[in-house]
Amino acid sequence: MTTALDAARATDILDFPFSWEGTRVPAEVAELRATTPVRRVRTIAGDEAWLVSSHSLCRQVLEDDRFSLKETSAPGVPRQYALTIPPEVVNNMGNITGAGLRRAVMKALNPKAPGLTDWMRAEAERLVAALVEAGPTADLRAAFCDPYSAGMHCRILGIPQSEAPHFLRSLDIAFMNSPCPITGAKINWDRDINRMSALLNDPATQGLMGELAALRDNPDYAHLTDEMLATVGVTMFGAGVISTSGFLAMALVHLLIHRTTWDLLRDHPELLDRGVEELLRVNLSIGDALPRLALADVRLGEVEVKRGELVLVLVEGANLDPEKFPNPHRFDVHRENVGDHLSFGGGSHYCPATALGRAHARIALEVLQRRLPDLSLAVPVEQLVWRTGFMKRIPERLPVTW
Repeated sequence: MTTALDAARATDILDFPFSWEGTRVPAEVAELRATTPVRRVRTIAGDEAWLVSSHSLCRQVLEDDRFSLKETSAPGVPRQYALTIPPEVVNNMGNITGAGLRRAVMKALNPKAPGLTDWMRAEAERLVAALVEAGPTADLRAAFCDPYSAGMHCRILGIPQSEAPHFLRSLDIAFMNSPCPITGAKINWDRDINRMSALLNDPATQGLMGELAALRDNPDYAHLTDEMLATVGVTMFGAGVISTSGFLAMALVHLLIHRTTWDLLRDHPELLDRGVEELLRVNLSIGDALPRLALADVRLGEVEVKRGELVLVLVEGANLDPEKFPNPHRFDVHRENVGDHLSFGGGSHYCPATALGRAHARIALEVLQRRLPDLSLAVPVEQLVWRTGFMKRIPERLPVTW
């Protein structure tokens, strides 16, 4: 007698990710969620993994410590793609906690830190004013999303705004999904660590990096090296910018395609908080899936996942699961469970910058909608070019007019 487990393991292995195009959910997602919510796939690296696509099972994986993020970087385990950072950096927040730095990092990531939201609002206004002065058309990703996110992270780290372009230049390679190691990734990593180390030793450095630099005078932190502290800065800048800018760009894509949603939030800014939550739920900016390695045999739905197997959490599958979100493709700011999406992950690796990410997007959208109420795409949506082989779905350019 054939069991569901036998069927799941015997089914043809699908190649994953399915699509880099960011205006529609890949057709495979709904079918897999309905028929085989734990399905065998082949990763970019050529290894086999379990792809999980329902909300309940995705949450189970994220909240069960028998599924490990840290161990996905161990030698010899199945990989989602080649690493572009040193293996020991994969579990970055775990390393920060282990080094005794979590309190300082969490304080820096709090949008209620003195002056931070005022700075974000002023910077968004400055960038929009520059757009207006130059006149349409503009690439909203290059002229607004990226510099706004990069500037915010320079502000948090306490390094000069002039440093943003130097660290931004690495991200196009650092977040690639490649089947084999990328030469440029190590070159960029070493350069950025050296640059952040120099900033760490600059008396003018303030913010988080200034606070971390001061810890070196404390005997309780004698275990810290400049490289460890610079790693905190480089990873926070990279992961933070690529996540906040990527989400903001994809939120704008959604709003500019769905004009009634743009109009709703523009005309009712009091709905922006809930609107950001719905944009987090329906957005497709997570281009692949969240990886975990099974540390034990674990029952997942009808499948027995074996110790040492790779599990991939398909966030867009969970966030658009009709069992959790009725009529899931409808943008509805009045959903009772509007914040139950998994866009920030879950469990012990729940994103520590959730409040900051929400504030970053809300302020940007409020300023854009107030200053450019008739913002629209300057090209047919079919002409948007989507980046391939990348950890985030993003348009290479976002041409707009107003």
